[in-house]
Amino acid sequence: MEALKEIKSALRHLGKFPSVRELMVVMGYRSPRSVSVILQKLEEKGFLQRDFRGNLQLVEEAEVFKNNVETVDVPIVGTAQCGALAFAEQNIEGFVRVSTNLAPRNKEHFLLRAEGDSMNKAGIFSGDLVLVRAQNFAKNGDRVVALVDDEATIKEFQRRGNVVVLYPRSTNPEHKPIIVSENLQIQGVVVTAIPTL
Repeated sequence: MEALKEIKSALRHLGKFPSVRELMVVMGYRSPRSVSVILQKLEEKGFLQRDFRGNLQLVEEAEVFKNNVETVDVPIVGTAQCGALAFAEQNIEGFVRVSTNLAPRNKEHFLLRAEGDSMNKAGIFSGDLVLVRAQNFAKNGDRVVALVDDEATIKEFQRRGNVVVLYPRSTNPEHKPIIVSENLQIQGVVVTAIPTL
């Protein structure tokens, strides 16, 4: 299962399936043939499958990014903390094909990598790809991507009079609500979290 672990690590950190040669290096093999045999066995056991282009992908990925339905390319634009705030680089790292059932064509969407554990009770875990509908407003109870002083975080949105409270939803008691009255920008509302582990 070492190969499966490395594949999941590459998907989490690089956003793409690793090449045979990349796996060969990280697993310490001298021949790409050895890695090809392992990948074939993982495919036979149902851990991996091929998309319509013949590219390997995790089966759990395939359930979310179904290629037999209408899809759109959604950009991965960086990382957002589910804990302490961290700046989200707006550099497109790549694209992921997502069903239009999740990302309708008439709305703009983007993907962020989640880091931290402050939203684990809301089903968002560190390493997940978070699908976000781009919009600059939110209603109470929405899970949002918010920029506070140019730093991005994923939290639950609640407006309380003249202030906004960004609540964590975590099993970790260290996480506390963030209260802001200005310098807050809503970047979008979370549609779903897509596990990559």
